Amino acid sequence: MDNSFNNMHTIDEGDGLDIKQEIGRYLRYWPWFIATVAIALITAFLYLRYTPPVYETYSKIKILDESGGLELPTSAFIFKRSNINLENETEILTSYRIMNQVVRELKLNTTFYIEGTVQTIQVESLPIGFKQTIHPDSITNNLSYNLKVKPNGVEVTDRISEVVYFLSKNSSRTDENNLPFELDLNIITSRADLVGRNFVINFSPLKNTALNLKSRIGVSAIGKESHLLRLSIKGGSKALSERILNKLMNVFDRDGIQDRQLVSKRTLDFIDDRFVFLAQELDSIEVGRQYFKERNNITDIQVDAELGLGQRSQSEEEVFQIESQLALSRLLENSLKSSAESDLLPANIGISNNSINGLISEYNTAVINRDKFLNSGGANNPIVKQAVAQVEDLKANINRSLKNYVSQLETSRQQYDQRNRKFSGKVAQIPEKEKLLRAIERQQKIKESLYLLLLQKREEAAINLAITEPSIKVVEYALSNYGPVSPKSNIVYAGALLAGLLIPLGVLYLMFMLDTKLHSKEDIIKENPQIPVIGEIPNIKNKEVVIFDDPNARTPLAESFRILSSNVDYILPAKDDHKGKVIYCTSTIKGEGKTYISLNLSLALSSINKKVLLIGADLRNPQIHIHIAQDRHKPGLSNYLHDVHYNWKDAIIKGFDKHPNHHIMLSGTIPPNPAQLLTNGRFSKLIAEAKEEYDYIIVDTAPTILVTDTLLISSLADATVYLTRADFTDKSLLKFSKDLSESGKLKNMAYVVNSVGASKSYGYSYNYGYNYGYNSED
Repeated sequence: MDNSFNNMHTIDEGDGLDIKQEIGRYLRYWPWFIATVAIALITAFLYLRYTPPVYETYSKIKILDESGGLELPTSAFIFKRSNINLENETEILTSYRIMNQVVRELKLNTTFYIEGTVQTIQVESLPIGFKQTIHPDSITNNLSYNLKVKPNGVEVTDRISEVVYFLSKNSSRTDENNLPFELDLNIITSRADLVGRNFVINFSPLKNTALNLKSRIGVSAIGKESHLLRLSIKGGSKALSERILNKLMNVFDRDGIQDRQLVSKRTLDFIDDRFVFLAQELDSIEVGRQYFKERNNITDIQVDAELGLGQRSQSEEEVFQIESQLALSRLLENSLKSSAESDLLPANIGISNNSINGLISEYNTAVINRDKFLNSGGANNPIVKQAVAQVEDLKANINRSLKNYVSQLETSRQQYDQRNRKFSGKVAQIPEKEKLLRAIERQQKIKESLYLLLLQKREEAAINLAITEPSIKVVEYALSNYGPVSPKSNIVYAGALLAGLLIPLGVLYLMFMLDTKLHSKEDIIKENPQIPVIGEIPNIKNKEVVIFDDPNARTPLAESFRILSSNVDYILPAKDDHKGKVIYCTSTIKGEGKTYISLNLSLALSSINKKVLLIGADLRNPQIHIHIAQDRHKPGLSNYLHDVHYNWKDAIIKGFDKHPNHHIMLSGTIPPNPAQLLTNGRFSKLIAEAKEEYDYIIVDTAPTILVTDTLLISSLADATVYLTRADFTDKSLLKFSKDLSESGKLKNMAYVVNSVGASKSYGYSYNYGYNYGYNSED
């Protein structure tokens, strides 16, 4: 029999998670889901009803590559972009500087709202003429004013100080109210629909507004290879959002153009400054060149060089001729000194002095005549002597003439040498002067070329300044979606429905996850699959504790005990001695229904014409007497165990008239030593004698976790019914009962689950204390 139960539980354990059971576990709380969904949908409706709509406005721009623009190439003087970096452009586009400029130009730090009965909606401008008199930079704190239009004027309330002003049609602003704006109230006369309307004007500091706008602007690239950017903003006013995006594109484009124009302007300013400096330098170089030429007597360095070289050559030629004449004169002079009287002097040897050449010619003629007279007349011939004297005179004249001529040549040579040195000095200075002059001319040419280059660059910069192309191309100006992006009713309702389902689901999941109580036999099977579960006793509201007073009862609770009584027979060992079967009913802790199950199990067995004895063996905290309206101190088991002369049959009582085969032995007086009494041998004698007279002996024993009473007498049992209570017994206690069964301390143990379905909420707490006391009355 045991094997059949064990096999059945093993199969159940292998089935895994029971999806149907889990779903049913949650569906038991269907009112929670319905209530939460209803609340969530109502909340969603109210949210959609009172939340102002938010619209998305977007635009598209293309970042232009300036390297392919119309600007003239200007080398390093003009800024050029060779490619496009969209990340840099995005950062510039969303920079605080750009946002601050947009806020200033559109005066976004002043906002307008129309108050309705349900919603307050932002608008682009007021339908009443509005003129802001406070400068945007003067707004350092948030200001807020409420305008209520009346037939004869406007009532203005300072929402911060709660001061009320009234502006009549005759005067929209007085000196006393000190408001930061003026209103044109003449429009109220023509527009009667404005009367009774409420408007709100808010003023915010520029910095706060710019930072808020910066956080609202979204910029994203369209594609990886594209140069397009998508700009977006979300707001309550479509017109205002479109104005903001269009102004943002305009400011960004203008900023890029101004950046490039600023380079051109700075180039022009630089060139103009350099013009003044270069003009001064050129004038200085011209004056220096002129002074250098005047100081060095230079007309043209090349002509002066050629003239100097010609003069030096001519002077050297003249010196050469003088030296030739000196050489010839000295040669002739030496010839006069070394020649004999009859020697002739050389004639026409190249001496340029005509007087000397004439004297030489006369001398040679005189020598010839002398020699002729000497040969014909003799030495003492007066004609010969006269001829000799004439030769000597001519010779002396030639000698004197030669000396004078040589002296004259020496003087001339000295003069020519001095002049030649002068000419050589002039020629030698020409390279240095030429070098200096070339340096001056080089500086002049550099300044002139730089002047011309700057003049060219100035024209190019002026042209670039005039033809600077845009930084961006607007692909799409600001457009707003037709429907709001927030709140979206379908998403809000879907989210509300989902939240209405998930919130109770999550709460229940946490409840189930944190729940440690036992609820059904499946929990026992998961923990202790080898120990059978032989019964589940349902929880019935307003049930009577004793339900088998009528053996013919057909209630679900009665049927559950009949099933339990049948299953108990399956776990009892088969014996042929025809003696009664001993069944223990015990539990882990107090309050699990041990006595309740014992009493009704015994009644169920007696209802099938079996002779049954119910023994109250819980000597510490007896409970059977309560259910049969007997005195707690009526003699019973403890009296029999204590008094060896007491007959246990004298303690037998009949508690139910309709169950003639059902007998009860109460616990008797609470003893001070229950464990000692149960082990003195008389309890074994009682069981042995009772088995001879009864078919079943049901023993209501003490709980096992704190006292050992049950374990001391467990060997006498044929089967042990171990009680657990749904929504009360902790799952951790199942391990204790499992250990008792595996260790053999409890024989042939099987579980019974009491009060199944007692509560739909697993919120019970338990106490492990077992209130036993030797002198306890309750």
